[in-house]
Amino acid sequence: MSERARVMLVDDHEVVREGLKALLEAEGDIEVVAEASTGPQAVSMAKTYRPQVVVMDVRMPGGSGIEACRDIRAFDDGIQVIMLTSYSDDEALFDSIMAGAAGFVLKQIRGRDLVDAVHRVAAGESLLDPKVTKRVLERLRKARVDDRDPKLARLSPQEERILDMIGEGMTNRQIAERVHLSDKTIKNYVSGILQKLEVSRRAEAAAYVARVRASEQARHEDPGI
Repeated sequence: MSERARVMLVDDHEVVREGLKALLEAEGDIEVVAEASTGPQAVSMAKTYRPQVVVMDVRMPGGSGIEACRDIRAFDDGIQVIMLTSYSDDEALFDSIMAGAAGFVLKQIRGRDLVDAVHRVAAGESLLDPKVTKRVLERLRKARVDDRDPKLARLSPQEERILDMIGEGMTNRQIAERVHLSDKTIKNYVSGILQKLEVSRRAEAAAYVARVRASEQARHEDPGI
């Protein structure tokens, strides 16, 4: 019998982890060696258990799965990461690829397809469609000629929109109502924005975007600046 693929599951919902574990281990050639409920915990446990494949939720309390993916790949690029999300999101897809993920799948994926995805990634294959890779490369080329503030350039259009609303002094609930998303989703977006801007509080993010917008307006009014 061939060696079993070593997998770590990362999701803040225990029920989801248990369901994934039962699905994968029913195959007989996949072993779930560790489970984590947060990004930081995932990074720590990956260092201890050294799984071949990590199946990780994109958005979790206390830090995104994308950041955890980047950190895991930074200390061991032999660990392959499959990002798991509840809904299609081009920005999360782009950020996942930039973090070094081997694939990006929806939680609605059929069980057989997820098992196949784990097998493929464990064997060193990528789940990324060539069309997706092309879109990422095009976006990178565009970013190189973009003269925007480098930290704001890290944000997706949705994140930048939410940041502007933070700058207006809006609460998470007010933002959620305006963009028609849940309070929890907005909270996760805000957490990601703070990480990308390298600040720890909303007030700092609001001050940062105010400075940048003022600078952009000054350049627009006087191109010679």
